[in-house]
Amino acid sequence: MSVKVRVFSTPYELAETFAGEIVKMISDAASENRYVTIALSGGSTPELLFSIMGDHFTNSAPWSHVHFFWGDERCVPPVSPDSNFGMAFRNLIKKIRIPEENIHRIYGEKDPSGEAARYSAVIEKYVSKTEGMPVFDLIILGMGEDGHTASIFPGYEKLFKSEKNCEVTLHPETKQKRITVTGRVLNNAARIAFIITGGKKSEIIRQVVKKEGGYMNYPASKIVPVQGTAEWLLDADAAKLL
Repeated sequence: MSVKVRVFSTPYELAETFAGEIVKMISDAASENRYVTIALSGGSTPELLFSIMGDHFTNSAPWSHVHFFWGDERCVPPVSPDSNFGMAFRNLIKKIRIPEENIHRIYGEKDPSGEAARYSAVIEKYVSKTEGMPVFDLIILGMGEDGHTASIFPGYEKLFKSEKNCEVTLHPETKQKRITVTGRVLNNAARIAFIITGGKKSEIIRQVVKKEGGYMNYPASKIVPVQGTAEWLLDADAAKLL
């Protein structure tokens, strides 16, 4: 699979461009009287993206035609500063007119195993399928400094072979429990977009994108779409070694 890489001068240019693309996706769906399913990510770059979407497209996008999900969540209450949902709520969701039933958060405050099962069922109910497999229209991903993506950390590569939609994982350092969408669901999306800014991850990005060095040690390298497309949206610092 050829990897598509798009490089932007600044994090803001990246976020602004991608925000416009997401809104166009939603608008196109509205014109066809359908909805799109988008799985959101946590992190500083998505925070900027959501802020731009919430501030610039509050009244100009047909928000009722999107269903928001999350690719992963920390096992914390939504009011916690660590909550991926909480970050998206503050920067985007509370600013737009979107039906409450279109927001599908992971309940990080509940029993992790039970919540992973519940959220798997939510995905089954609301996300369209191809050959029995959920197909998100768009999954937004980041990448950690250890090469993890969603909450699939090094050592948890078995989650790319899991038959479940969601699993419980453990952060290798903090030991914090997390709930993550599994690799089979990630790789079955129609469109996967890594959005990464800053120079700290540039060496891992180089290895994963160019398939060099120890790239197979990084879970992000295992994002290989089954039928859709994958792209890396990077700022100049993140792409400096490509």
